[in-house]
Order: sequence, then C-alpha cells, then structure tokens
Amino acid sequence: MNQEQLSKRAAVFLDKDGTLIKDVPYNVDVNRIELFPDAIPALQRITDNDYELVIISNQSGIALGKFEEAELINVEAHLCQILREAGLVLSGFYYCPHHMDGSRMEYAKVCDCRKPRPGLLRRAAAELQLDLGTSWMVGDILNDVEAGRRAGCRTVLIDNGGETEWRQSALRTPDAIVRTLHDAAAHICGQQE
Repeated sequence: MNQEQLSKRAAVFLDKDGTLIKDVPYNVDVNRIELFPDAIPALQRITDNDYELVIISNQSGIALGKFEEAELINVEAHLCQILREAGLVLSGFYYCPHHMDGSRMEYAKVCDCRKPRPGLLRRAAAELQLDLGTSWMVGDILNDVEAGRRAGCRTVLIDNGGETEWRQSALRTPDAIVRTLHDAAAHICGQQE
C-alpha cells in the first residue's frame, strides 16, 4: 500500500432506495421515508470500523419529470437528520439525475454517473479523499454491484427482492450476497475485525 492510499479513508457506499430505506418509487415526501429496521445498528457497526458512509443513488425521477431536483435536497437533509440523531454522520450524498428517456432535456442523456457506471463513486472518492480499493458498494440490484466493481470496490448485494433481471457477468458478481443491511455490515466488518 502506498503513502497516498494510507492517507485516504475507506467508505461504504450505500444505494438509497431498497438498501437503506424502503423503496417507494420516485418518493421525495420525507414523511414516507422509512429506514429498514436494521439500518441504524448496521451503520453504527460500519462506522465503528472506521468506514465513511456515502449514499450513491440513481434518481431518474428528476429527468422523467416526477419531481424537482430541489425536492431531493430535502430528502438528503432528512436522512442526515435521522442519522445525526443516532450519532451517525453521512459523509456524502451523491445522485444521478439523468435518464436517456427523460422528458427534461437537460437531464435526458447518457452519462457516466448513472449506475451501473462508476462516475458517482469516483467523484465521491475524489471529493472526499476516499480509497476505492478498500471501500465497499452495497446495493439491492446488480447495477449497484457493477458500479462498485467498475470503480474498484468490493461489493455486497442485498438479495431482498429488488433485483428482477439477474443478468450475470463478471462485473455483476458481488463479493457477497446477503439478506439484510445488518448481514452486509457483518460481512464487511468481519473482513476487517
């Protein structure tokens, strides 16, 4: 490990919908946001093992005209508040507003930030001084896994019914498949403890 890697921190990159919170399609109503029951203890274990917490999320609802980008800022603030009340800090909240079939032309494009592409993870790593090689991407679909692997992270798939296509390839093969975020934290931290 070189000196630059030693000075960088590791992170657990988390998909938001279906991984950290219950998936309600295109939801930006903070009153409908519900963390999974095991989320707080799982995140506490992750941070106790010196990982930063970073959300990485596709938010095509912006491009599709389902909600305004500003509304997503309220979601970020709400999640930060929930975590802060549990003594946790969210180091970053990164989202892709694009979709090539979007109705809003400024967002209707192919980009490098929409998972399964790795752009959001690379951007977060650069801005937050994170080491992708010692970090993890956790999500509930194989696009999350592929984004993590493309960025150079280890990956965990939470098999909770979110994935419906199961298109397999080397880039879509996670390091671990678990049932819950608690199990993901146990796997990640078990590798370190």
